[in-house]
Formats: sequence, structure tokens, C-alpha cells
Amino acid sequence: MSSKEDWLHVQQGSAPLLLSMPHAGTDLRGLEGRLQSAWLARKDADWYVPQLYDFASELDATIVRTDISRTVIDVNRDPSGQSLYPGQATTELCPTTTFDGEPLYAAGTEPTASEITERRALYFDPYHARLRSEVARLLKQHGRVVVYDCHSIRSEVPRLFEGLLPQFNIGTNSGKSCAPALASVVLDTCKASGASAVLNGRFKGGYITRSLGAPETNLHAIQMELATRGYLREKPGPVSKQDWPPDYDPVHAEPLRDVLRAILKHCIAFTHSQT
Repeated sequence: MSSKEDWLHVQQGSAPLLLSMPHAGTDLRGLEGRLQSAWLARKDADWYVPQLYDFASELDATIVRTDISRTVIDVNRDPSGQSLYPGQATTELCPTTTFDGEPLYAAGTEPTASEITERRALYFDPYHARLRSEVARLLKQHGRVVVYDCHSIRSEVPRLFEGLLPQFNIGTNSGKSCAPALASVVLDTCKASGASAVLNGRFKGGYITRSLGAPETNLHAIQMELATRGYLREKPGPVSKQDWPPDYDPVHAEPLRDVLRAILKHCIAFTHSQT
């Protein structure tokens, strides 16, 4: 397994806003022969998130994303192995199951401790190093910065949550990773759309939000977990290789994109405010 960081994409902007896209990648880095199936290994990707947020370039935001599938390594998990959601179902730094609990690897081929260490050095550490360097650059330029972590998930995943997930799931590590004023304006913008929204519900923010967010240093981090029905023509219930993921539908997605545009503009405006 080799890395030349061709998998790491950074689009530098000058606005006080950084978008992180840690789960949109589908590159399995040669693991296909050990996996139950490539489709299962890519099933839980944050599908089409770069397309969904492509307007961020117009806002001069910085964008950091990885091509690496979360099955190889999940750059939004605590590398110490500590669960982000104690007592609730979740997946590991190097996942061995899908969100639905299906095994990813053929029996006996799961990643070893040394392999996990190697993957962390190849992919996890460089991703976080680049996040930190871009944040430092923007803080030096502006003094106040928002990190917005972009995610999406199927609307129904019974192993992870009951029923239908709200359309907008905002996470601020229970208020620790960003100022209340920022969380409030994002939540209000979501609710104004008429869609369901929750702050610090099932998804309170992953390792990126929790490790970077430090409001006392003028670095504010917020995670947005979107239910995919907002931009994909998603069928309720279990999915199969034949129907998941559906094609990206720009017409269906545009109303959601309008809300997301408004949210990112509020994030930038917040950095210039006194609250």
C-alpha cells in the first residue's frame, strides 16, 4: 500500500472558511481482493458531496478532501480508538463492518494492528496535518475562522439510529466546538427551509470537529450531516448494489444547495461579527 498524497486535494481560498470532506472518497487502495465486495466497501461513502458543495469555490472557501475510502481508514475517527459515541453503534478507525453491520473483509483478512498504524501514517496523519496548516494560514490572515465538516448519510440506517434521520444534523460537540451564535444561525437557516433539523442530536460532530474546534482561540468547527434524500432520489429502506447510490440529480439537489449556500455565507459573516 503506497501513498504519494495524490489522494489529497486542497483548493486554497482566501475566505475565513474551510470545508473538510473526509468521507467522499471511494479509492480502496488495492484492498479489493480482501473485501467481501467493492460495493459494500463503498456503500457508506458520503456520495457526491464535492458536487453538492461545488459552489463553495465561488465563496472563496478553502476545501480539503480525500479520495481514500473510509473503509481504508476513517479520517474522522479518534485515532486512539476511543469511541465518539460511547454505548452506540459506530465504526472503527479502519472499519471492519458497514453501517448496517455487514462484514467488509473476508474472514481472517481484517487489518492488523501494524497495518492500521501504517494506514494512519499514510493517510490519516497527512489529512489532519493539512487541515491544521490551512487553518493556521487562514487564522493568520483573518483572526477568526470557521471549519465546516461536510457529511451525508442514508436517511434510514436502523443500526445507527431509529426512524427517519432529520434532513439537517448539526454537530458542535455539544456546544464545545463553536460559539452558540454560529450554531444558532445555522440551525435557524435550516429550519427556515421547512425541512427537519436538529442540533447535537444523533451526530454531535466527529474527530475533525472535536479536535479542531476551539472557540476560545477563534477557531469554530461545525459538522453538517445531511440525510441523502435532500439531494438524491433515495428510496426508503434497505439498499442494494442495483439501486445504491442513485445518480446525482442536480434539479432535485438545488433547493438543498440553496440552504447550504446560505449557511456558508452565514459562516463567513460570523467571522466578521463581534459575537
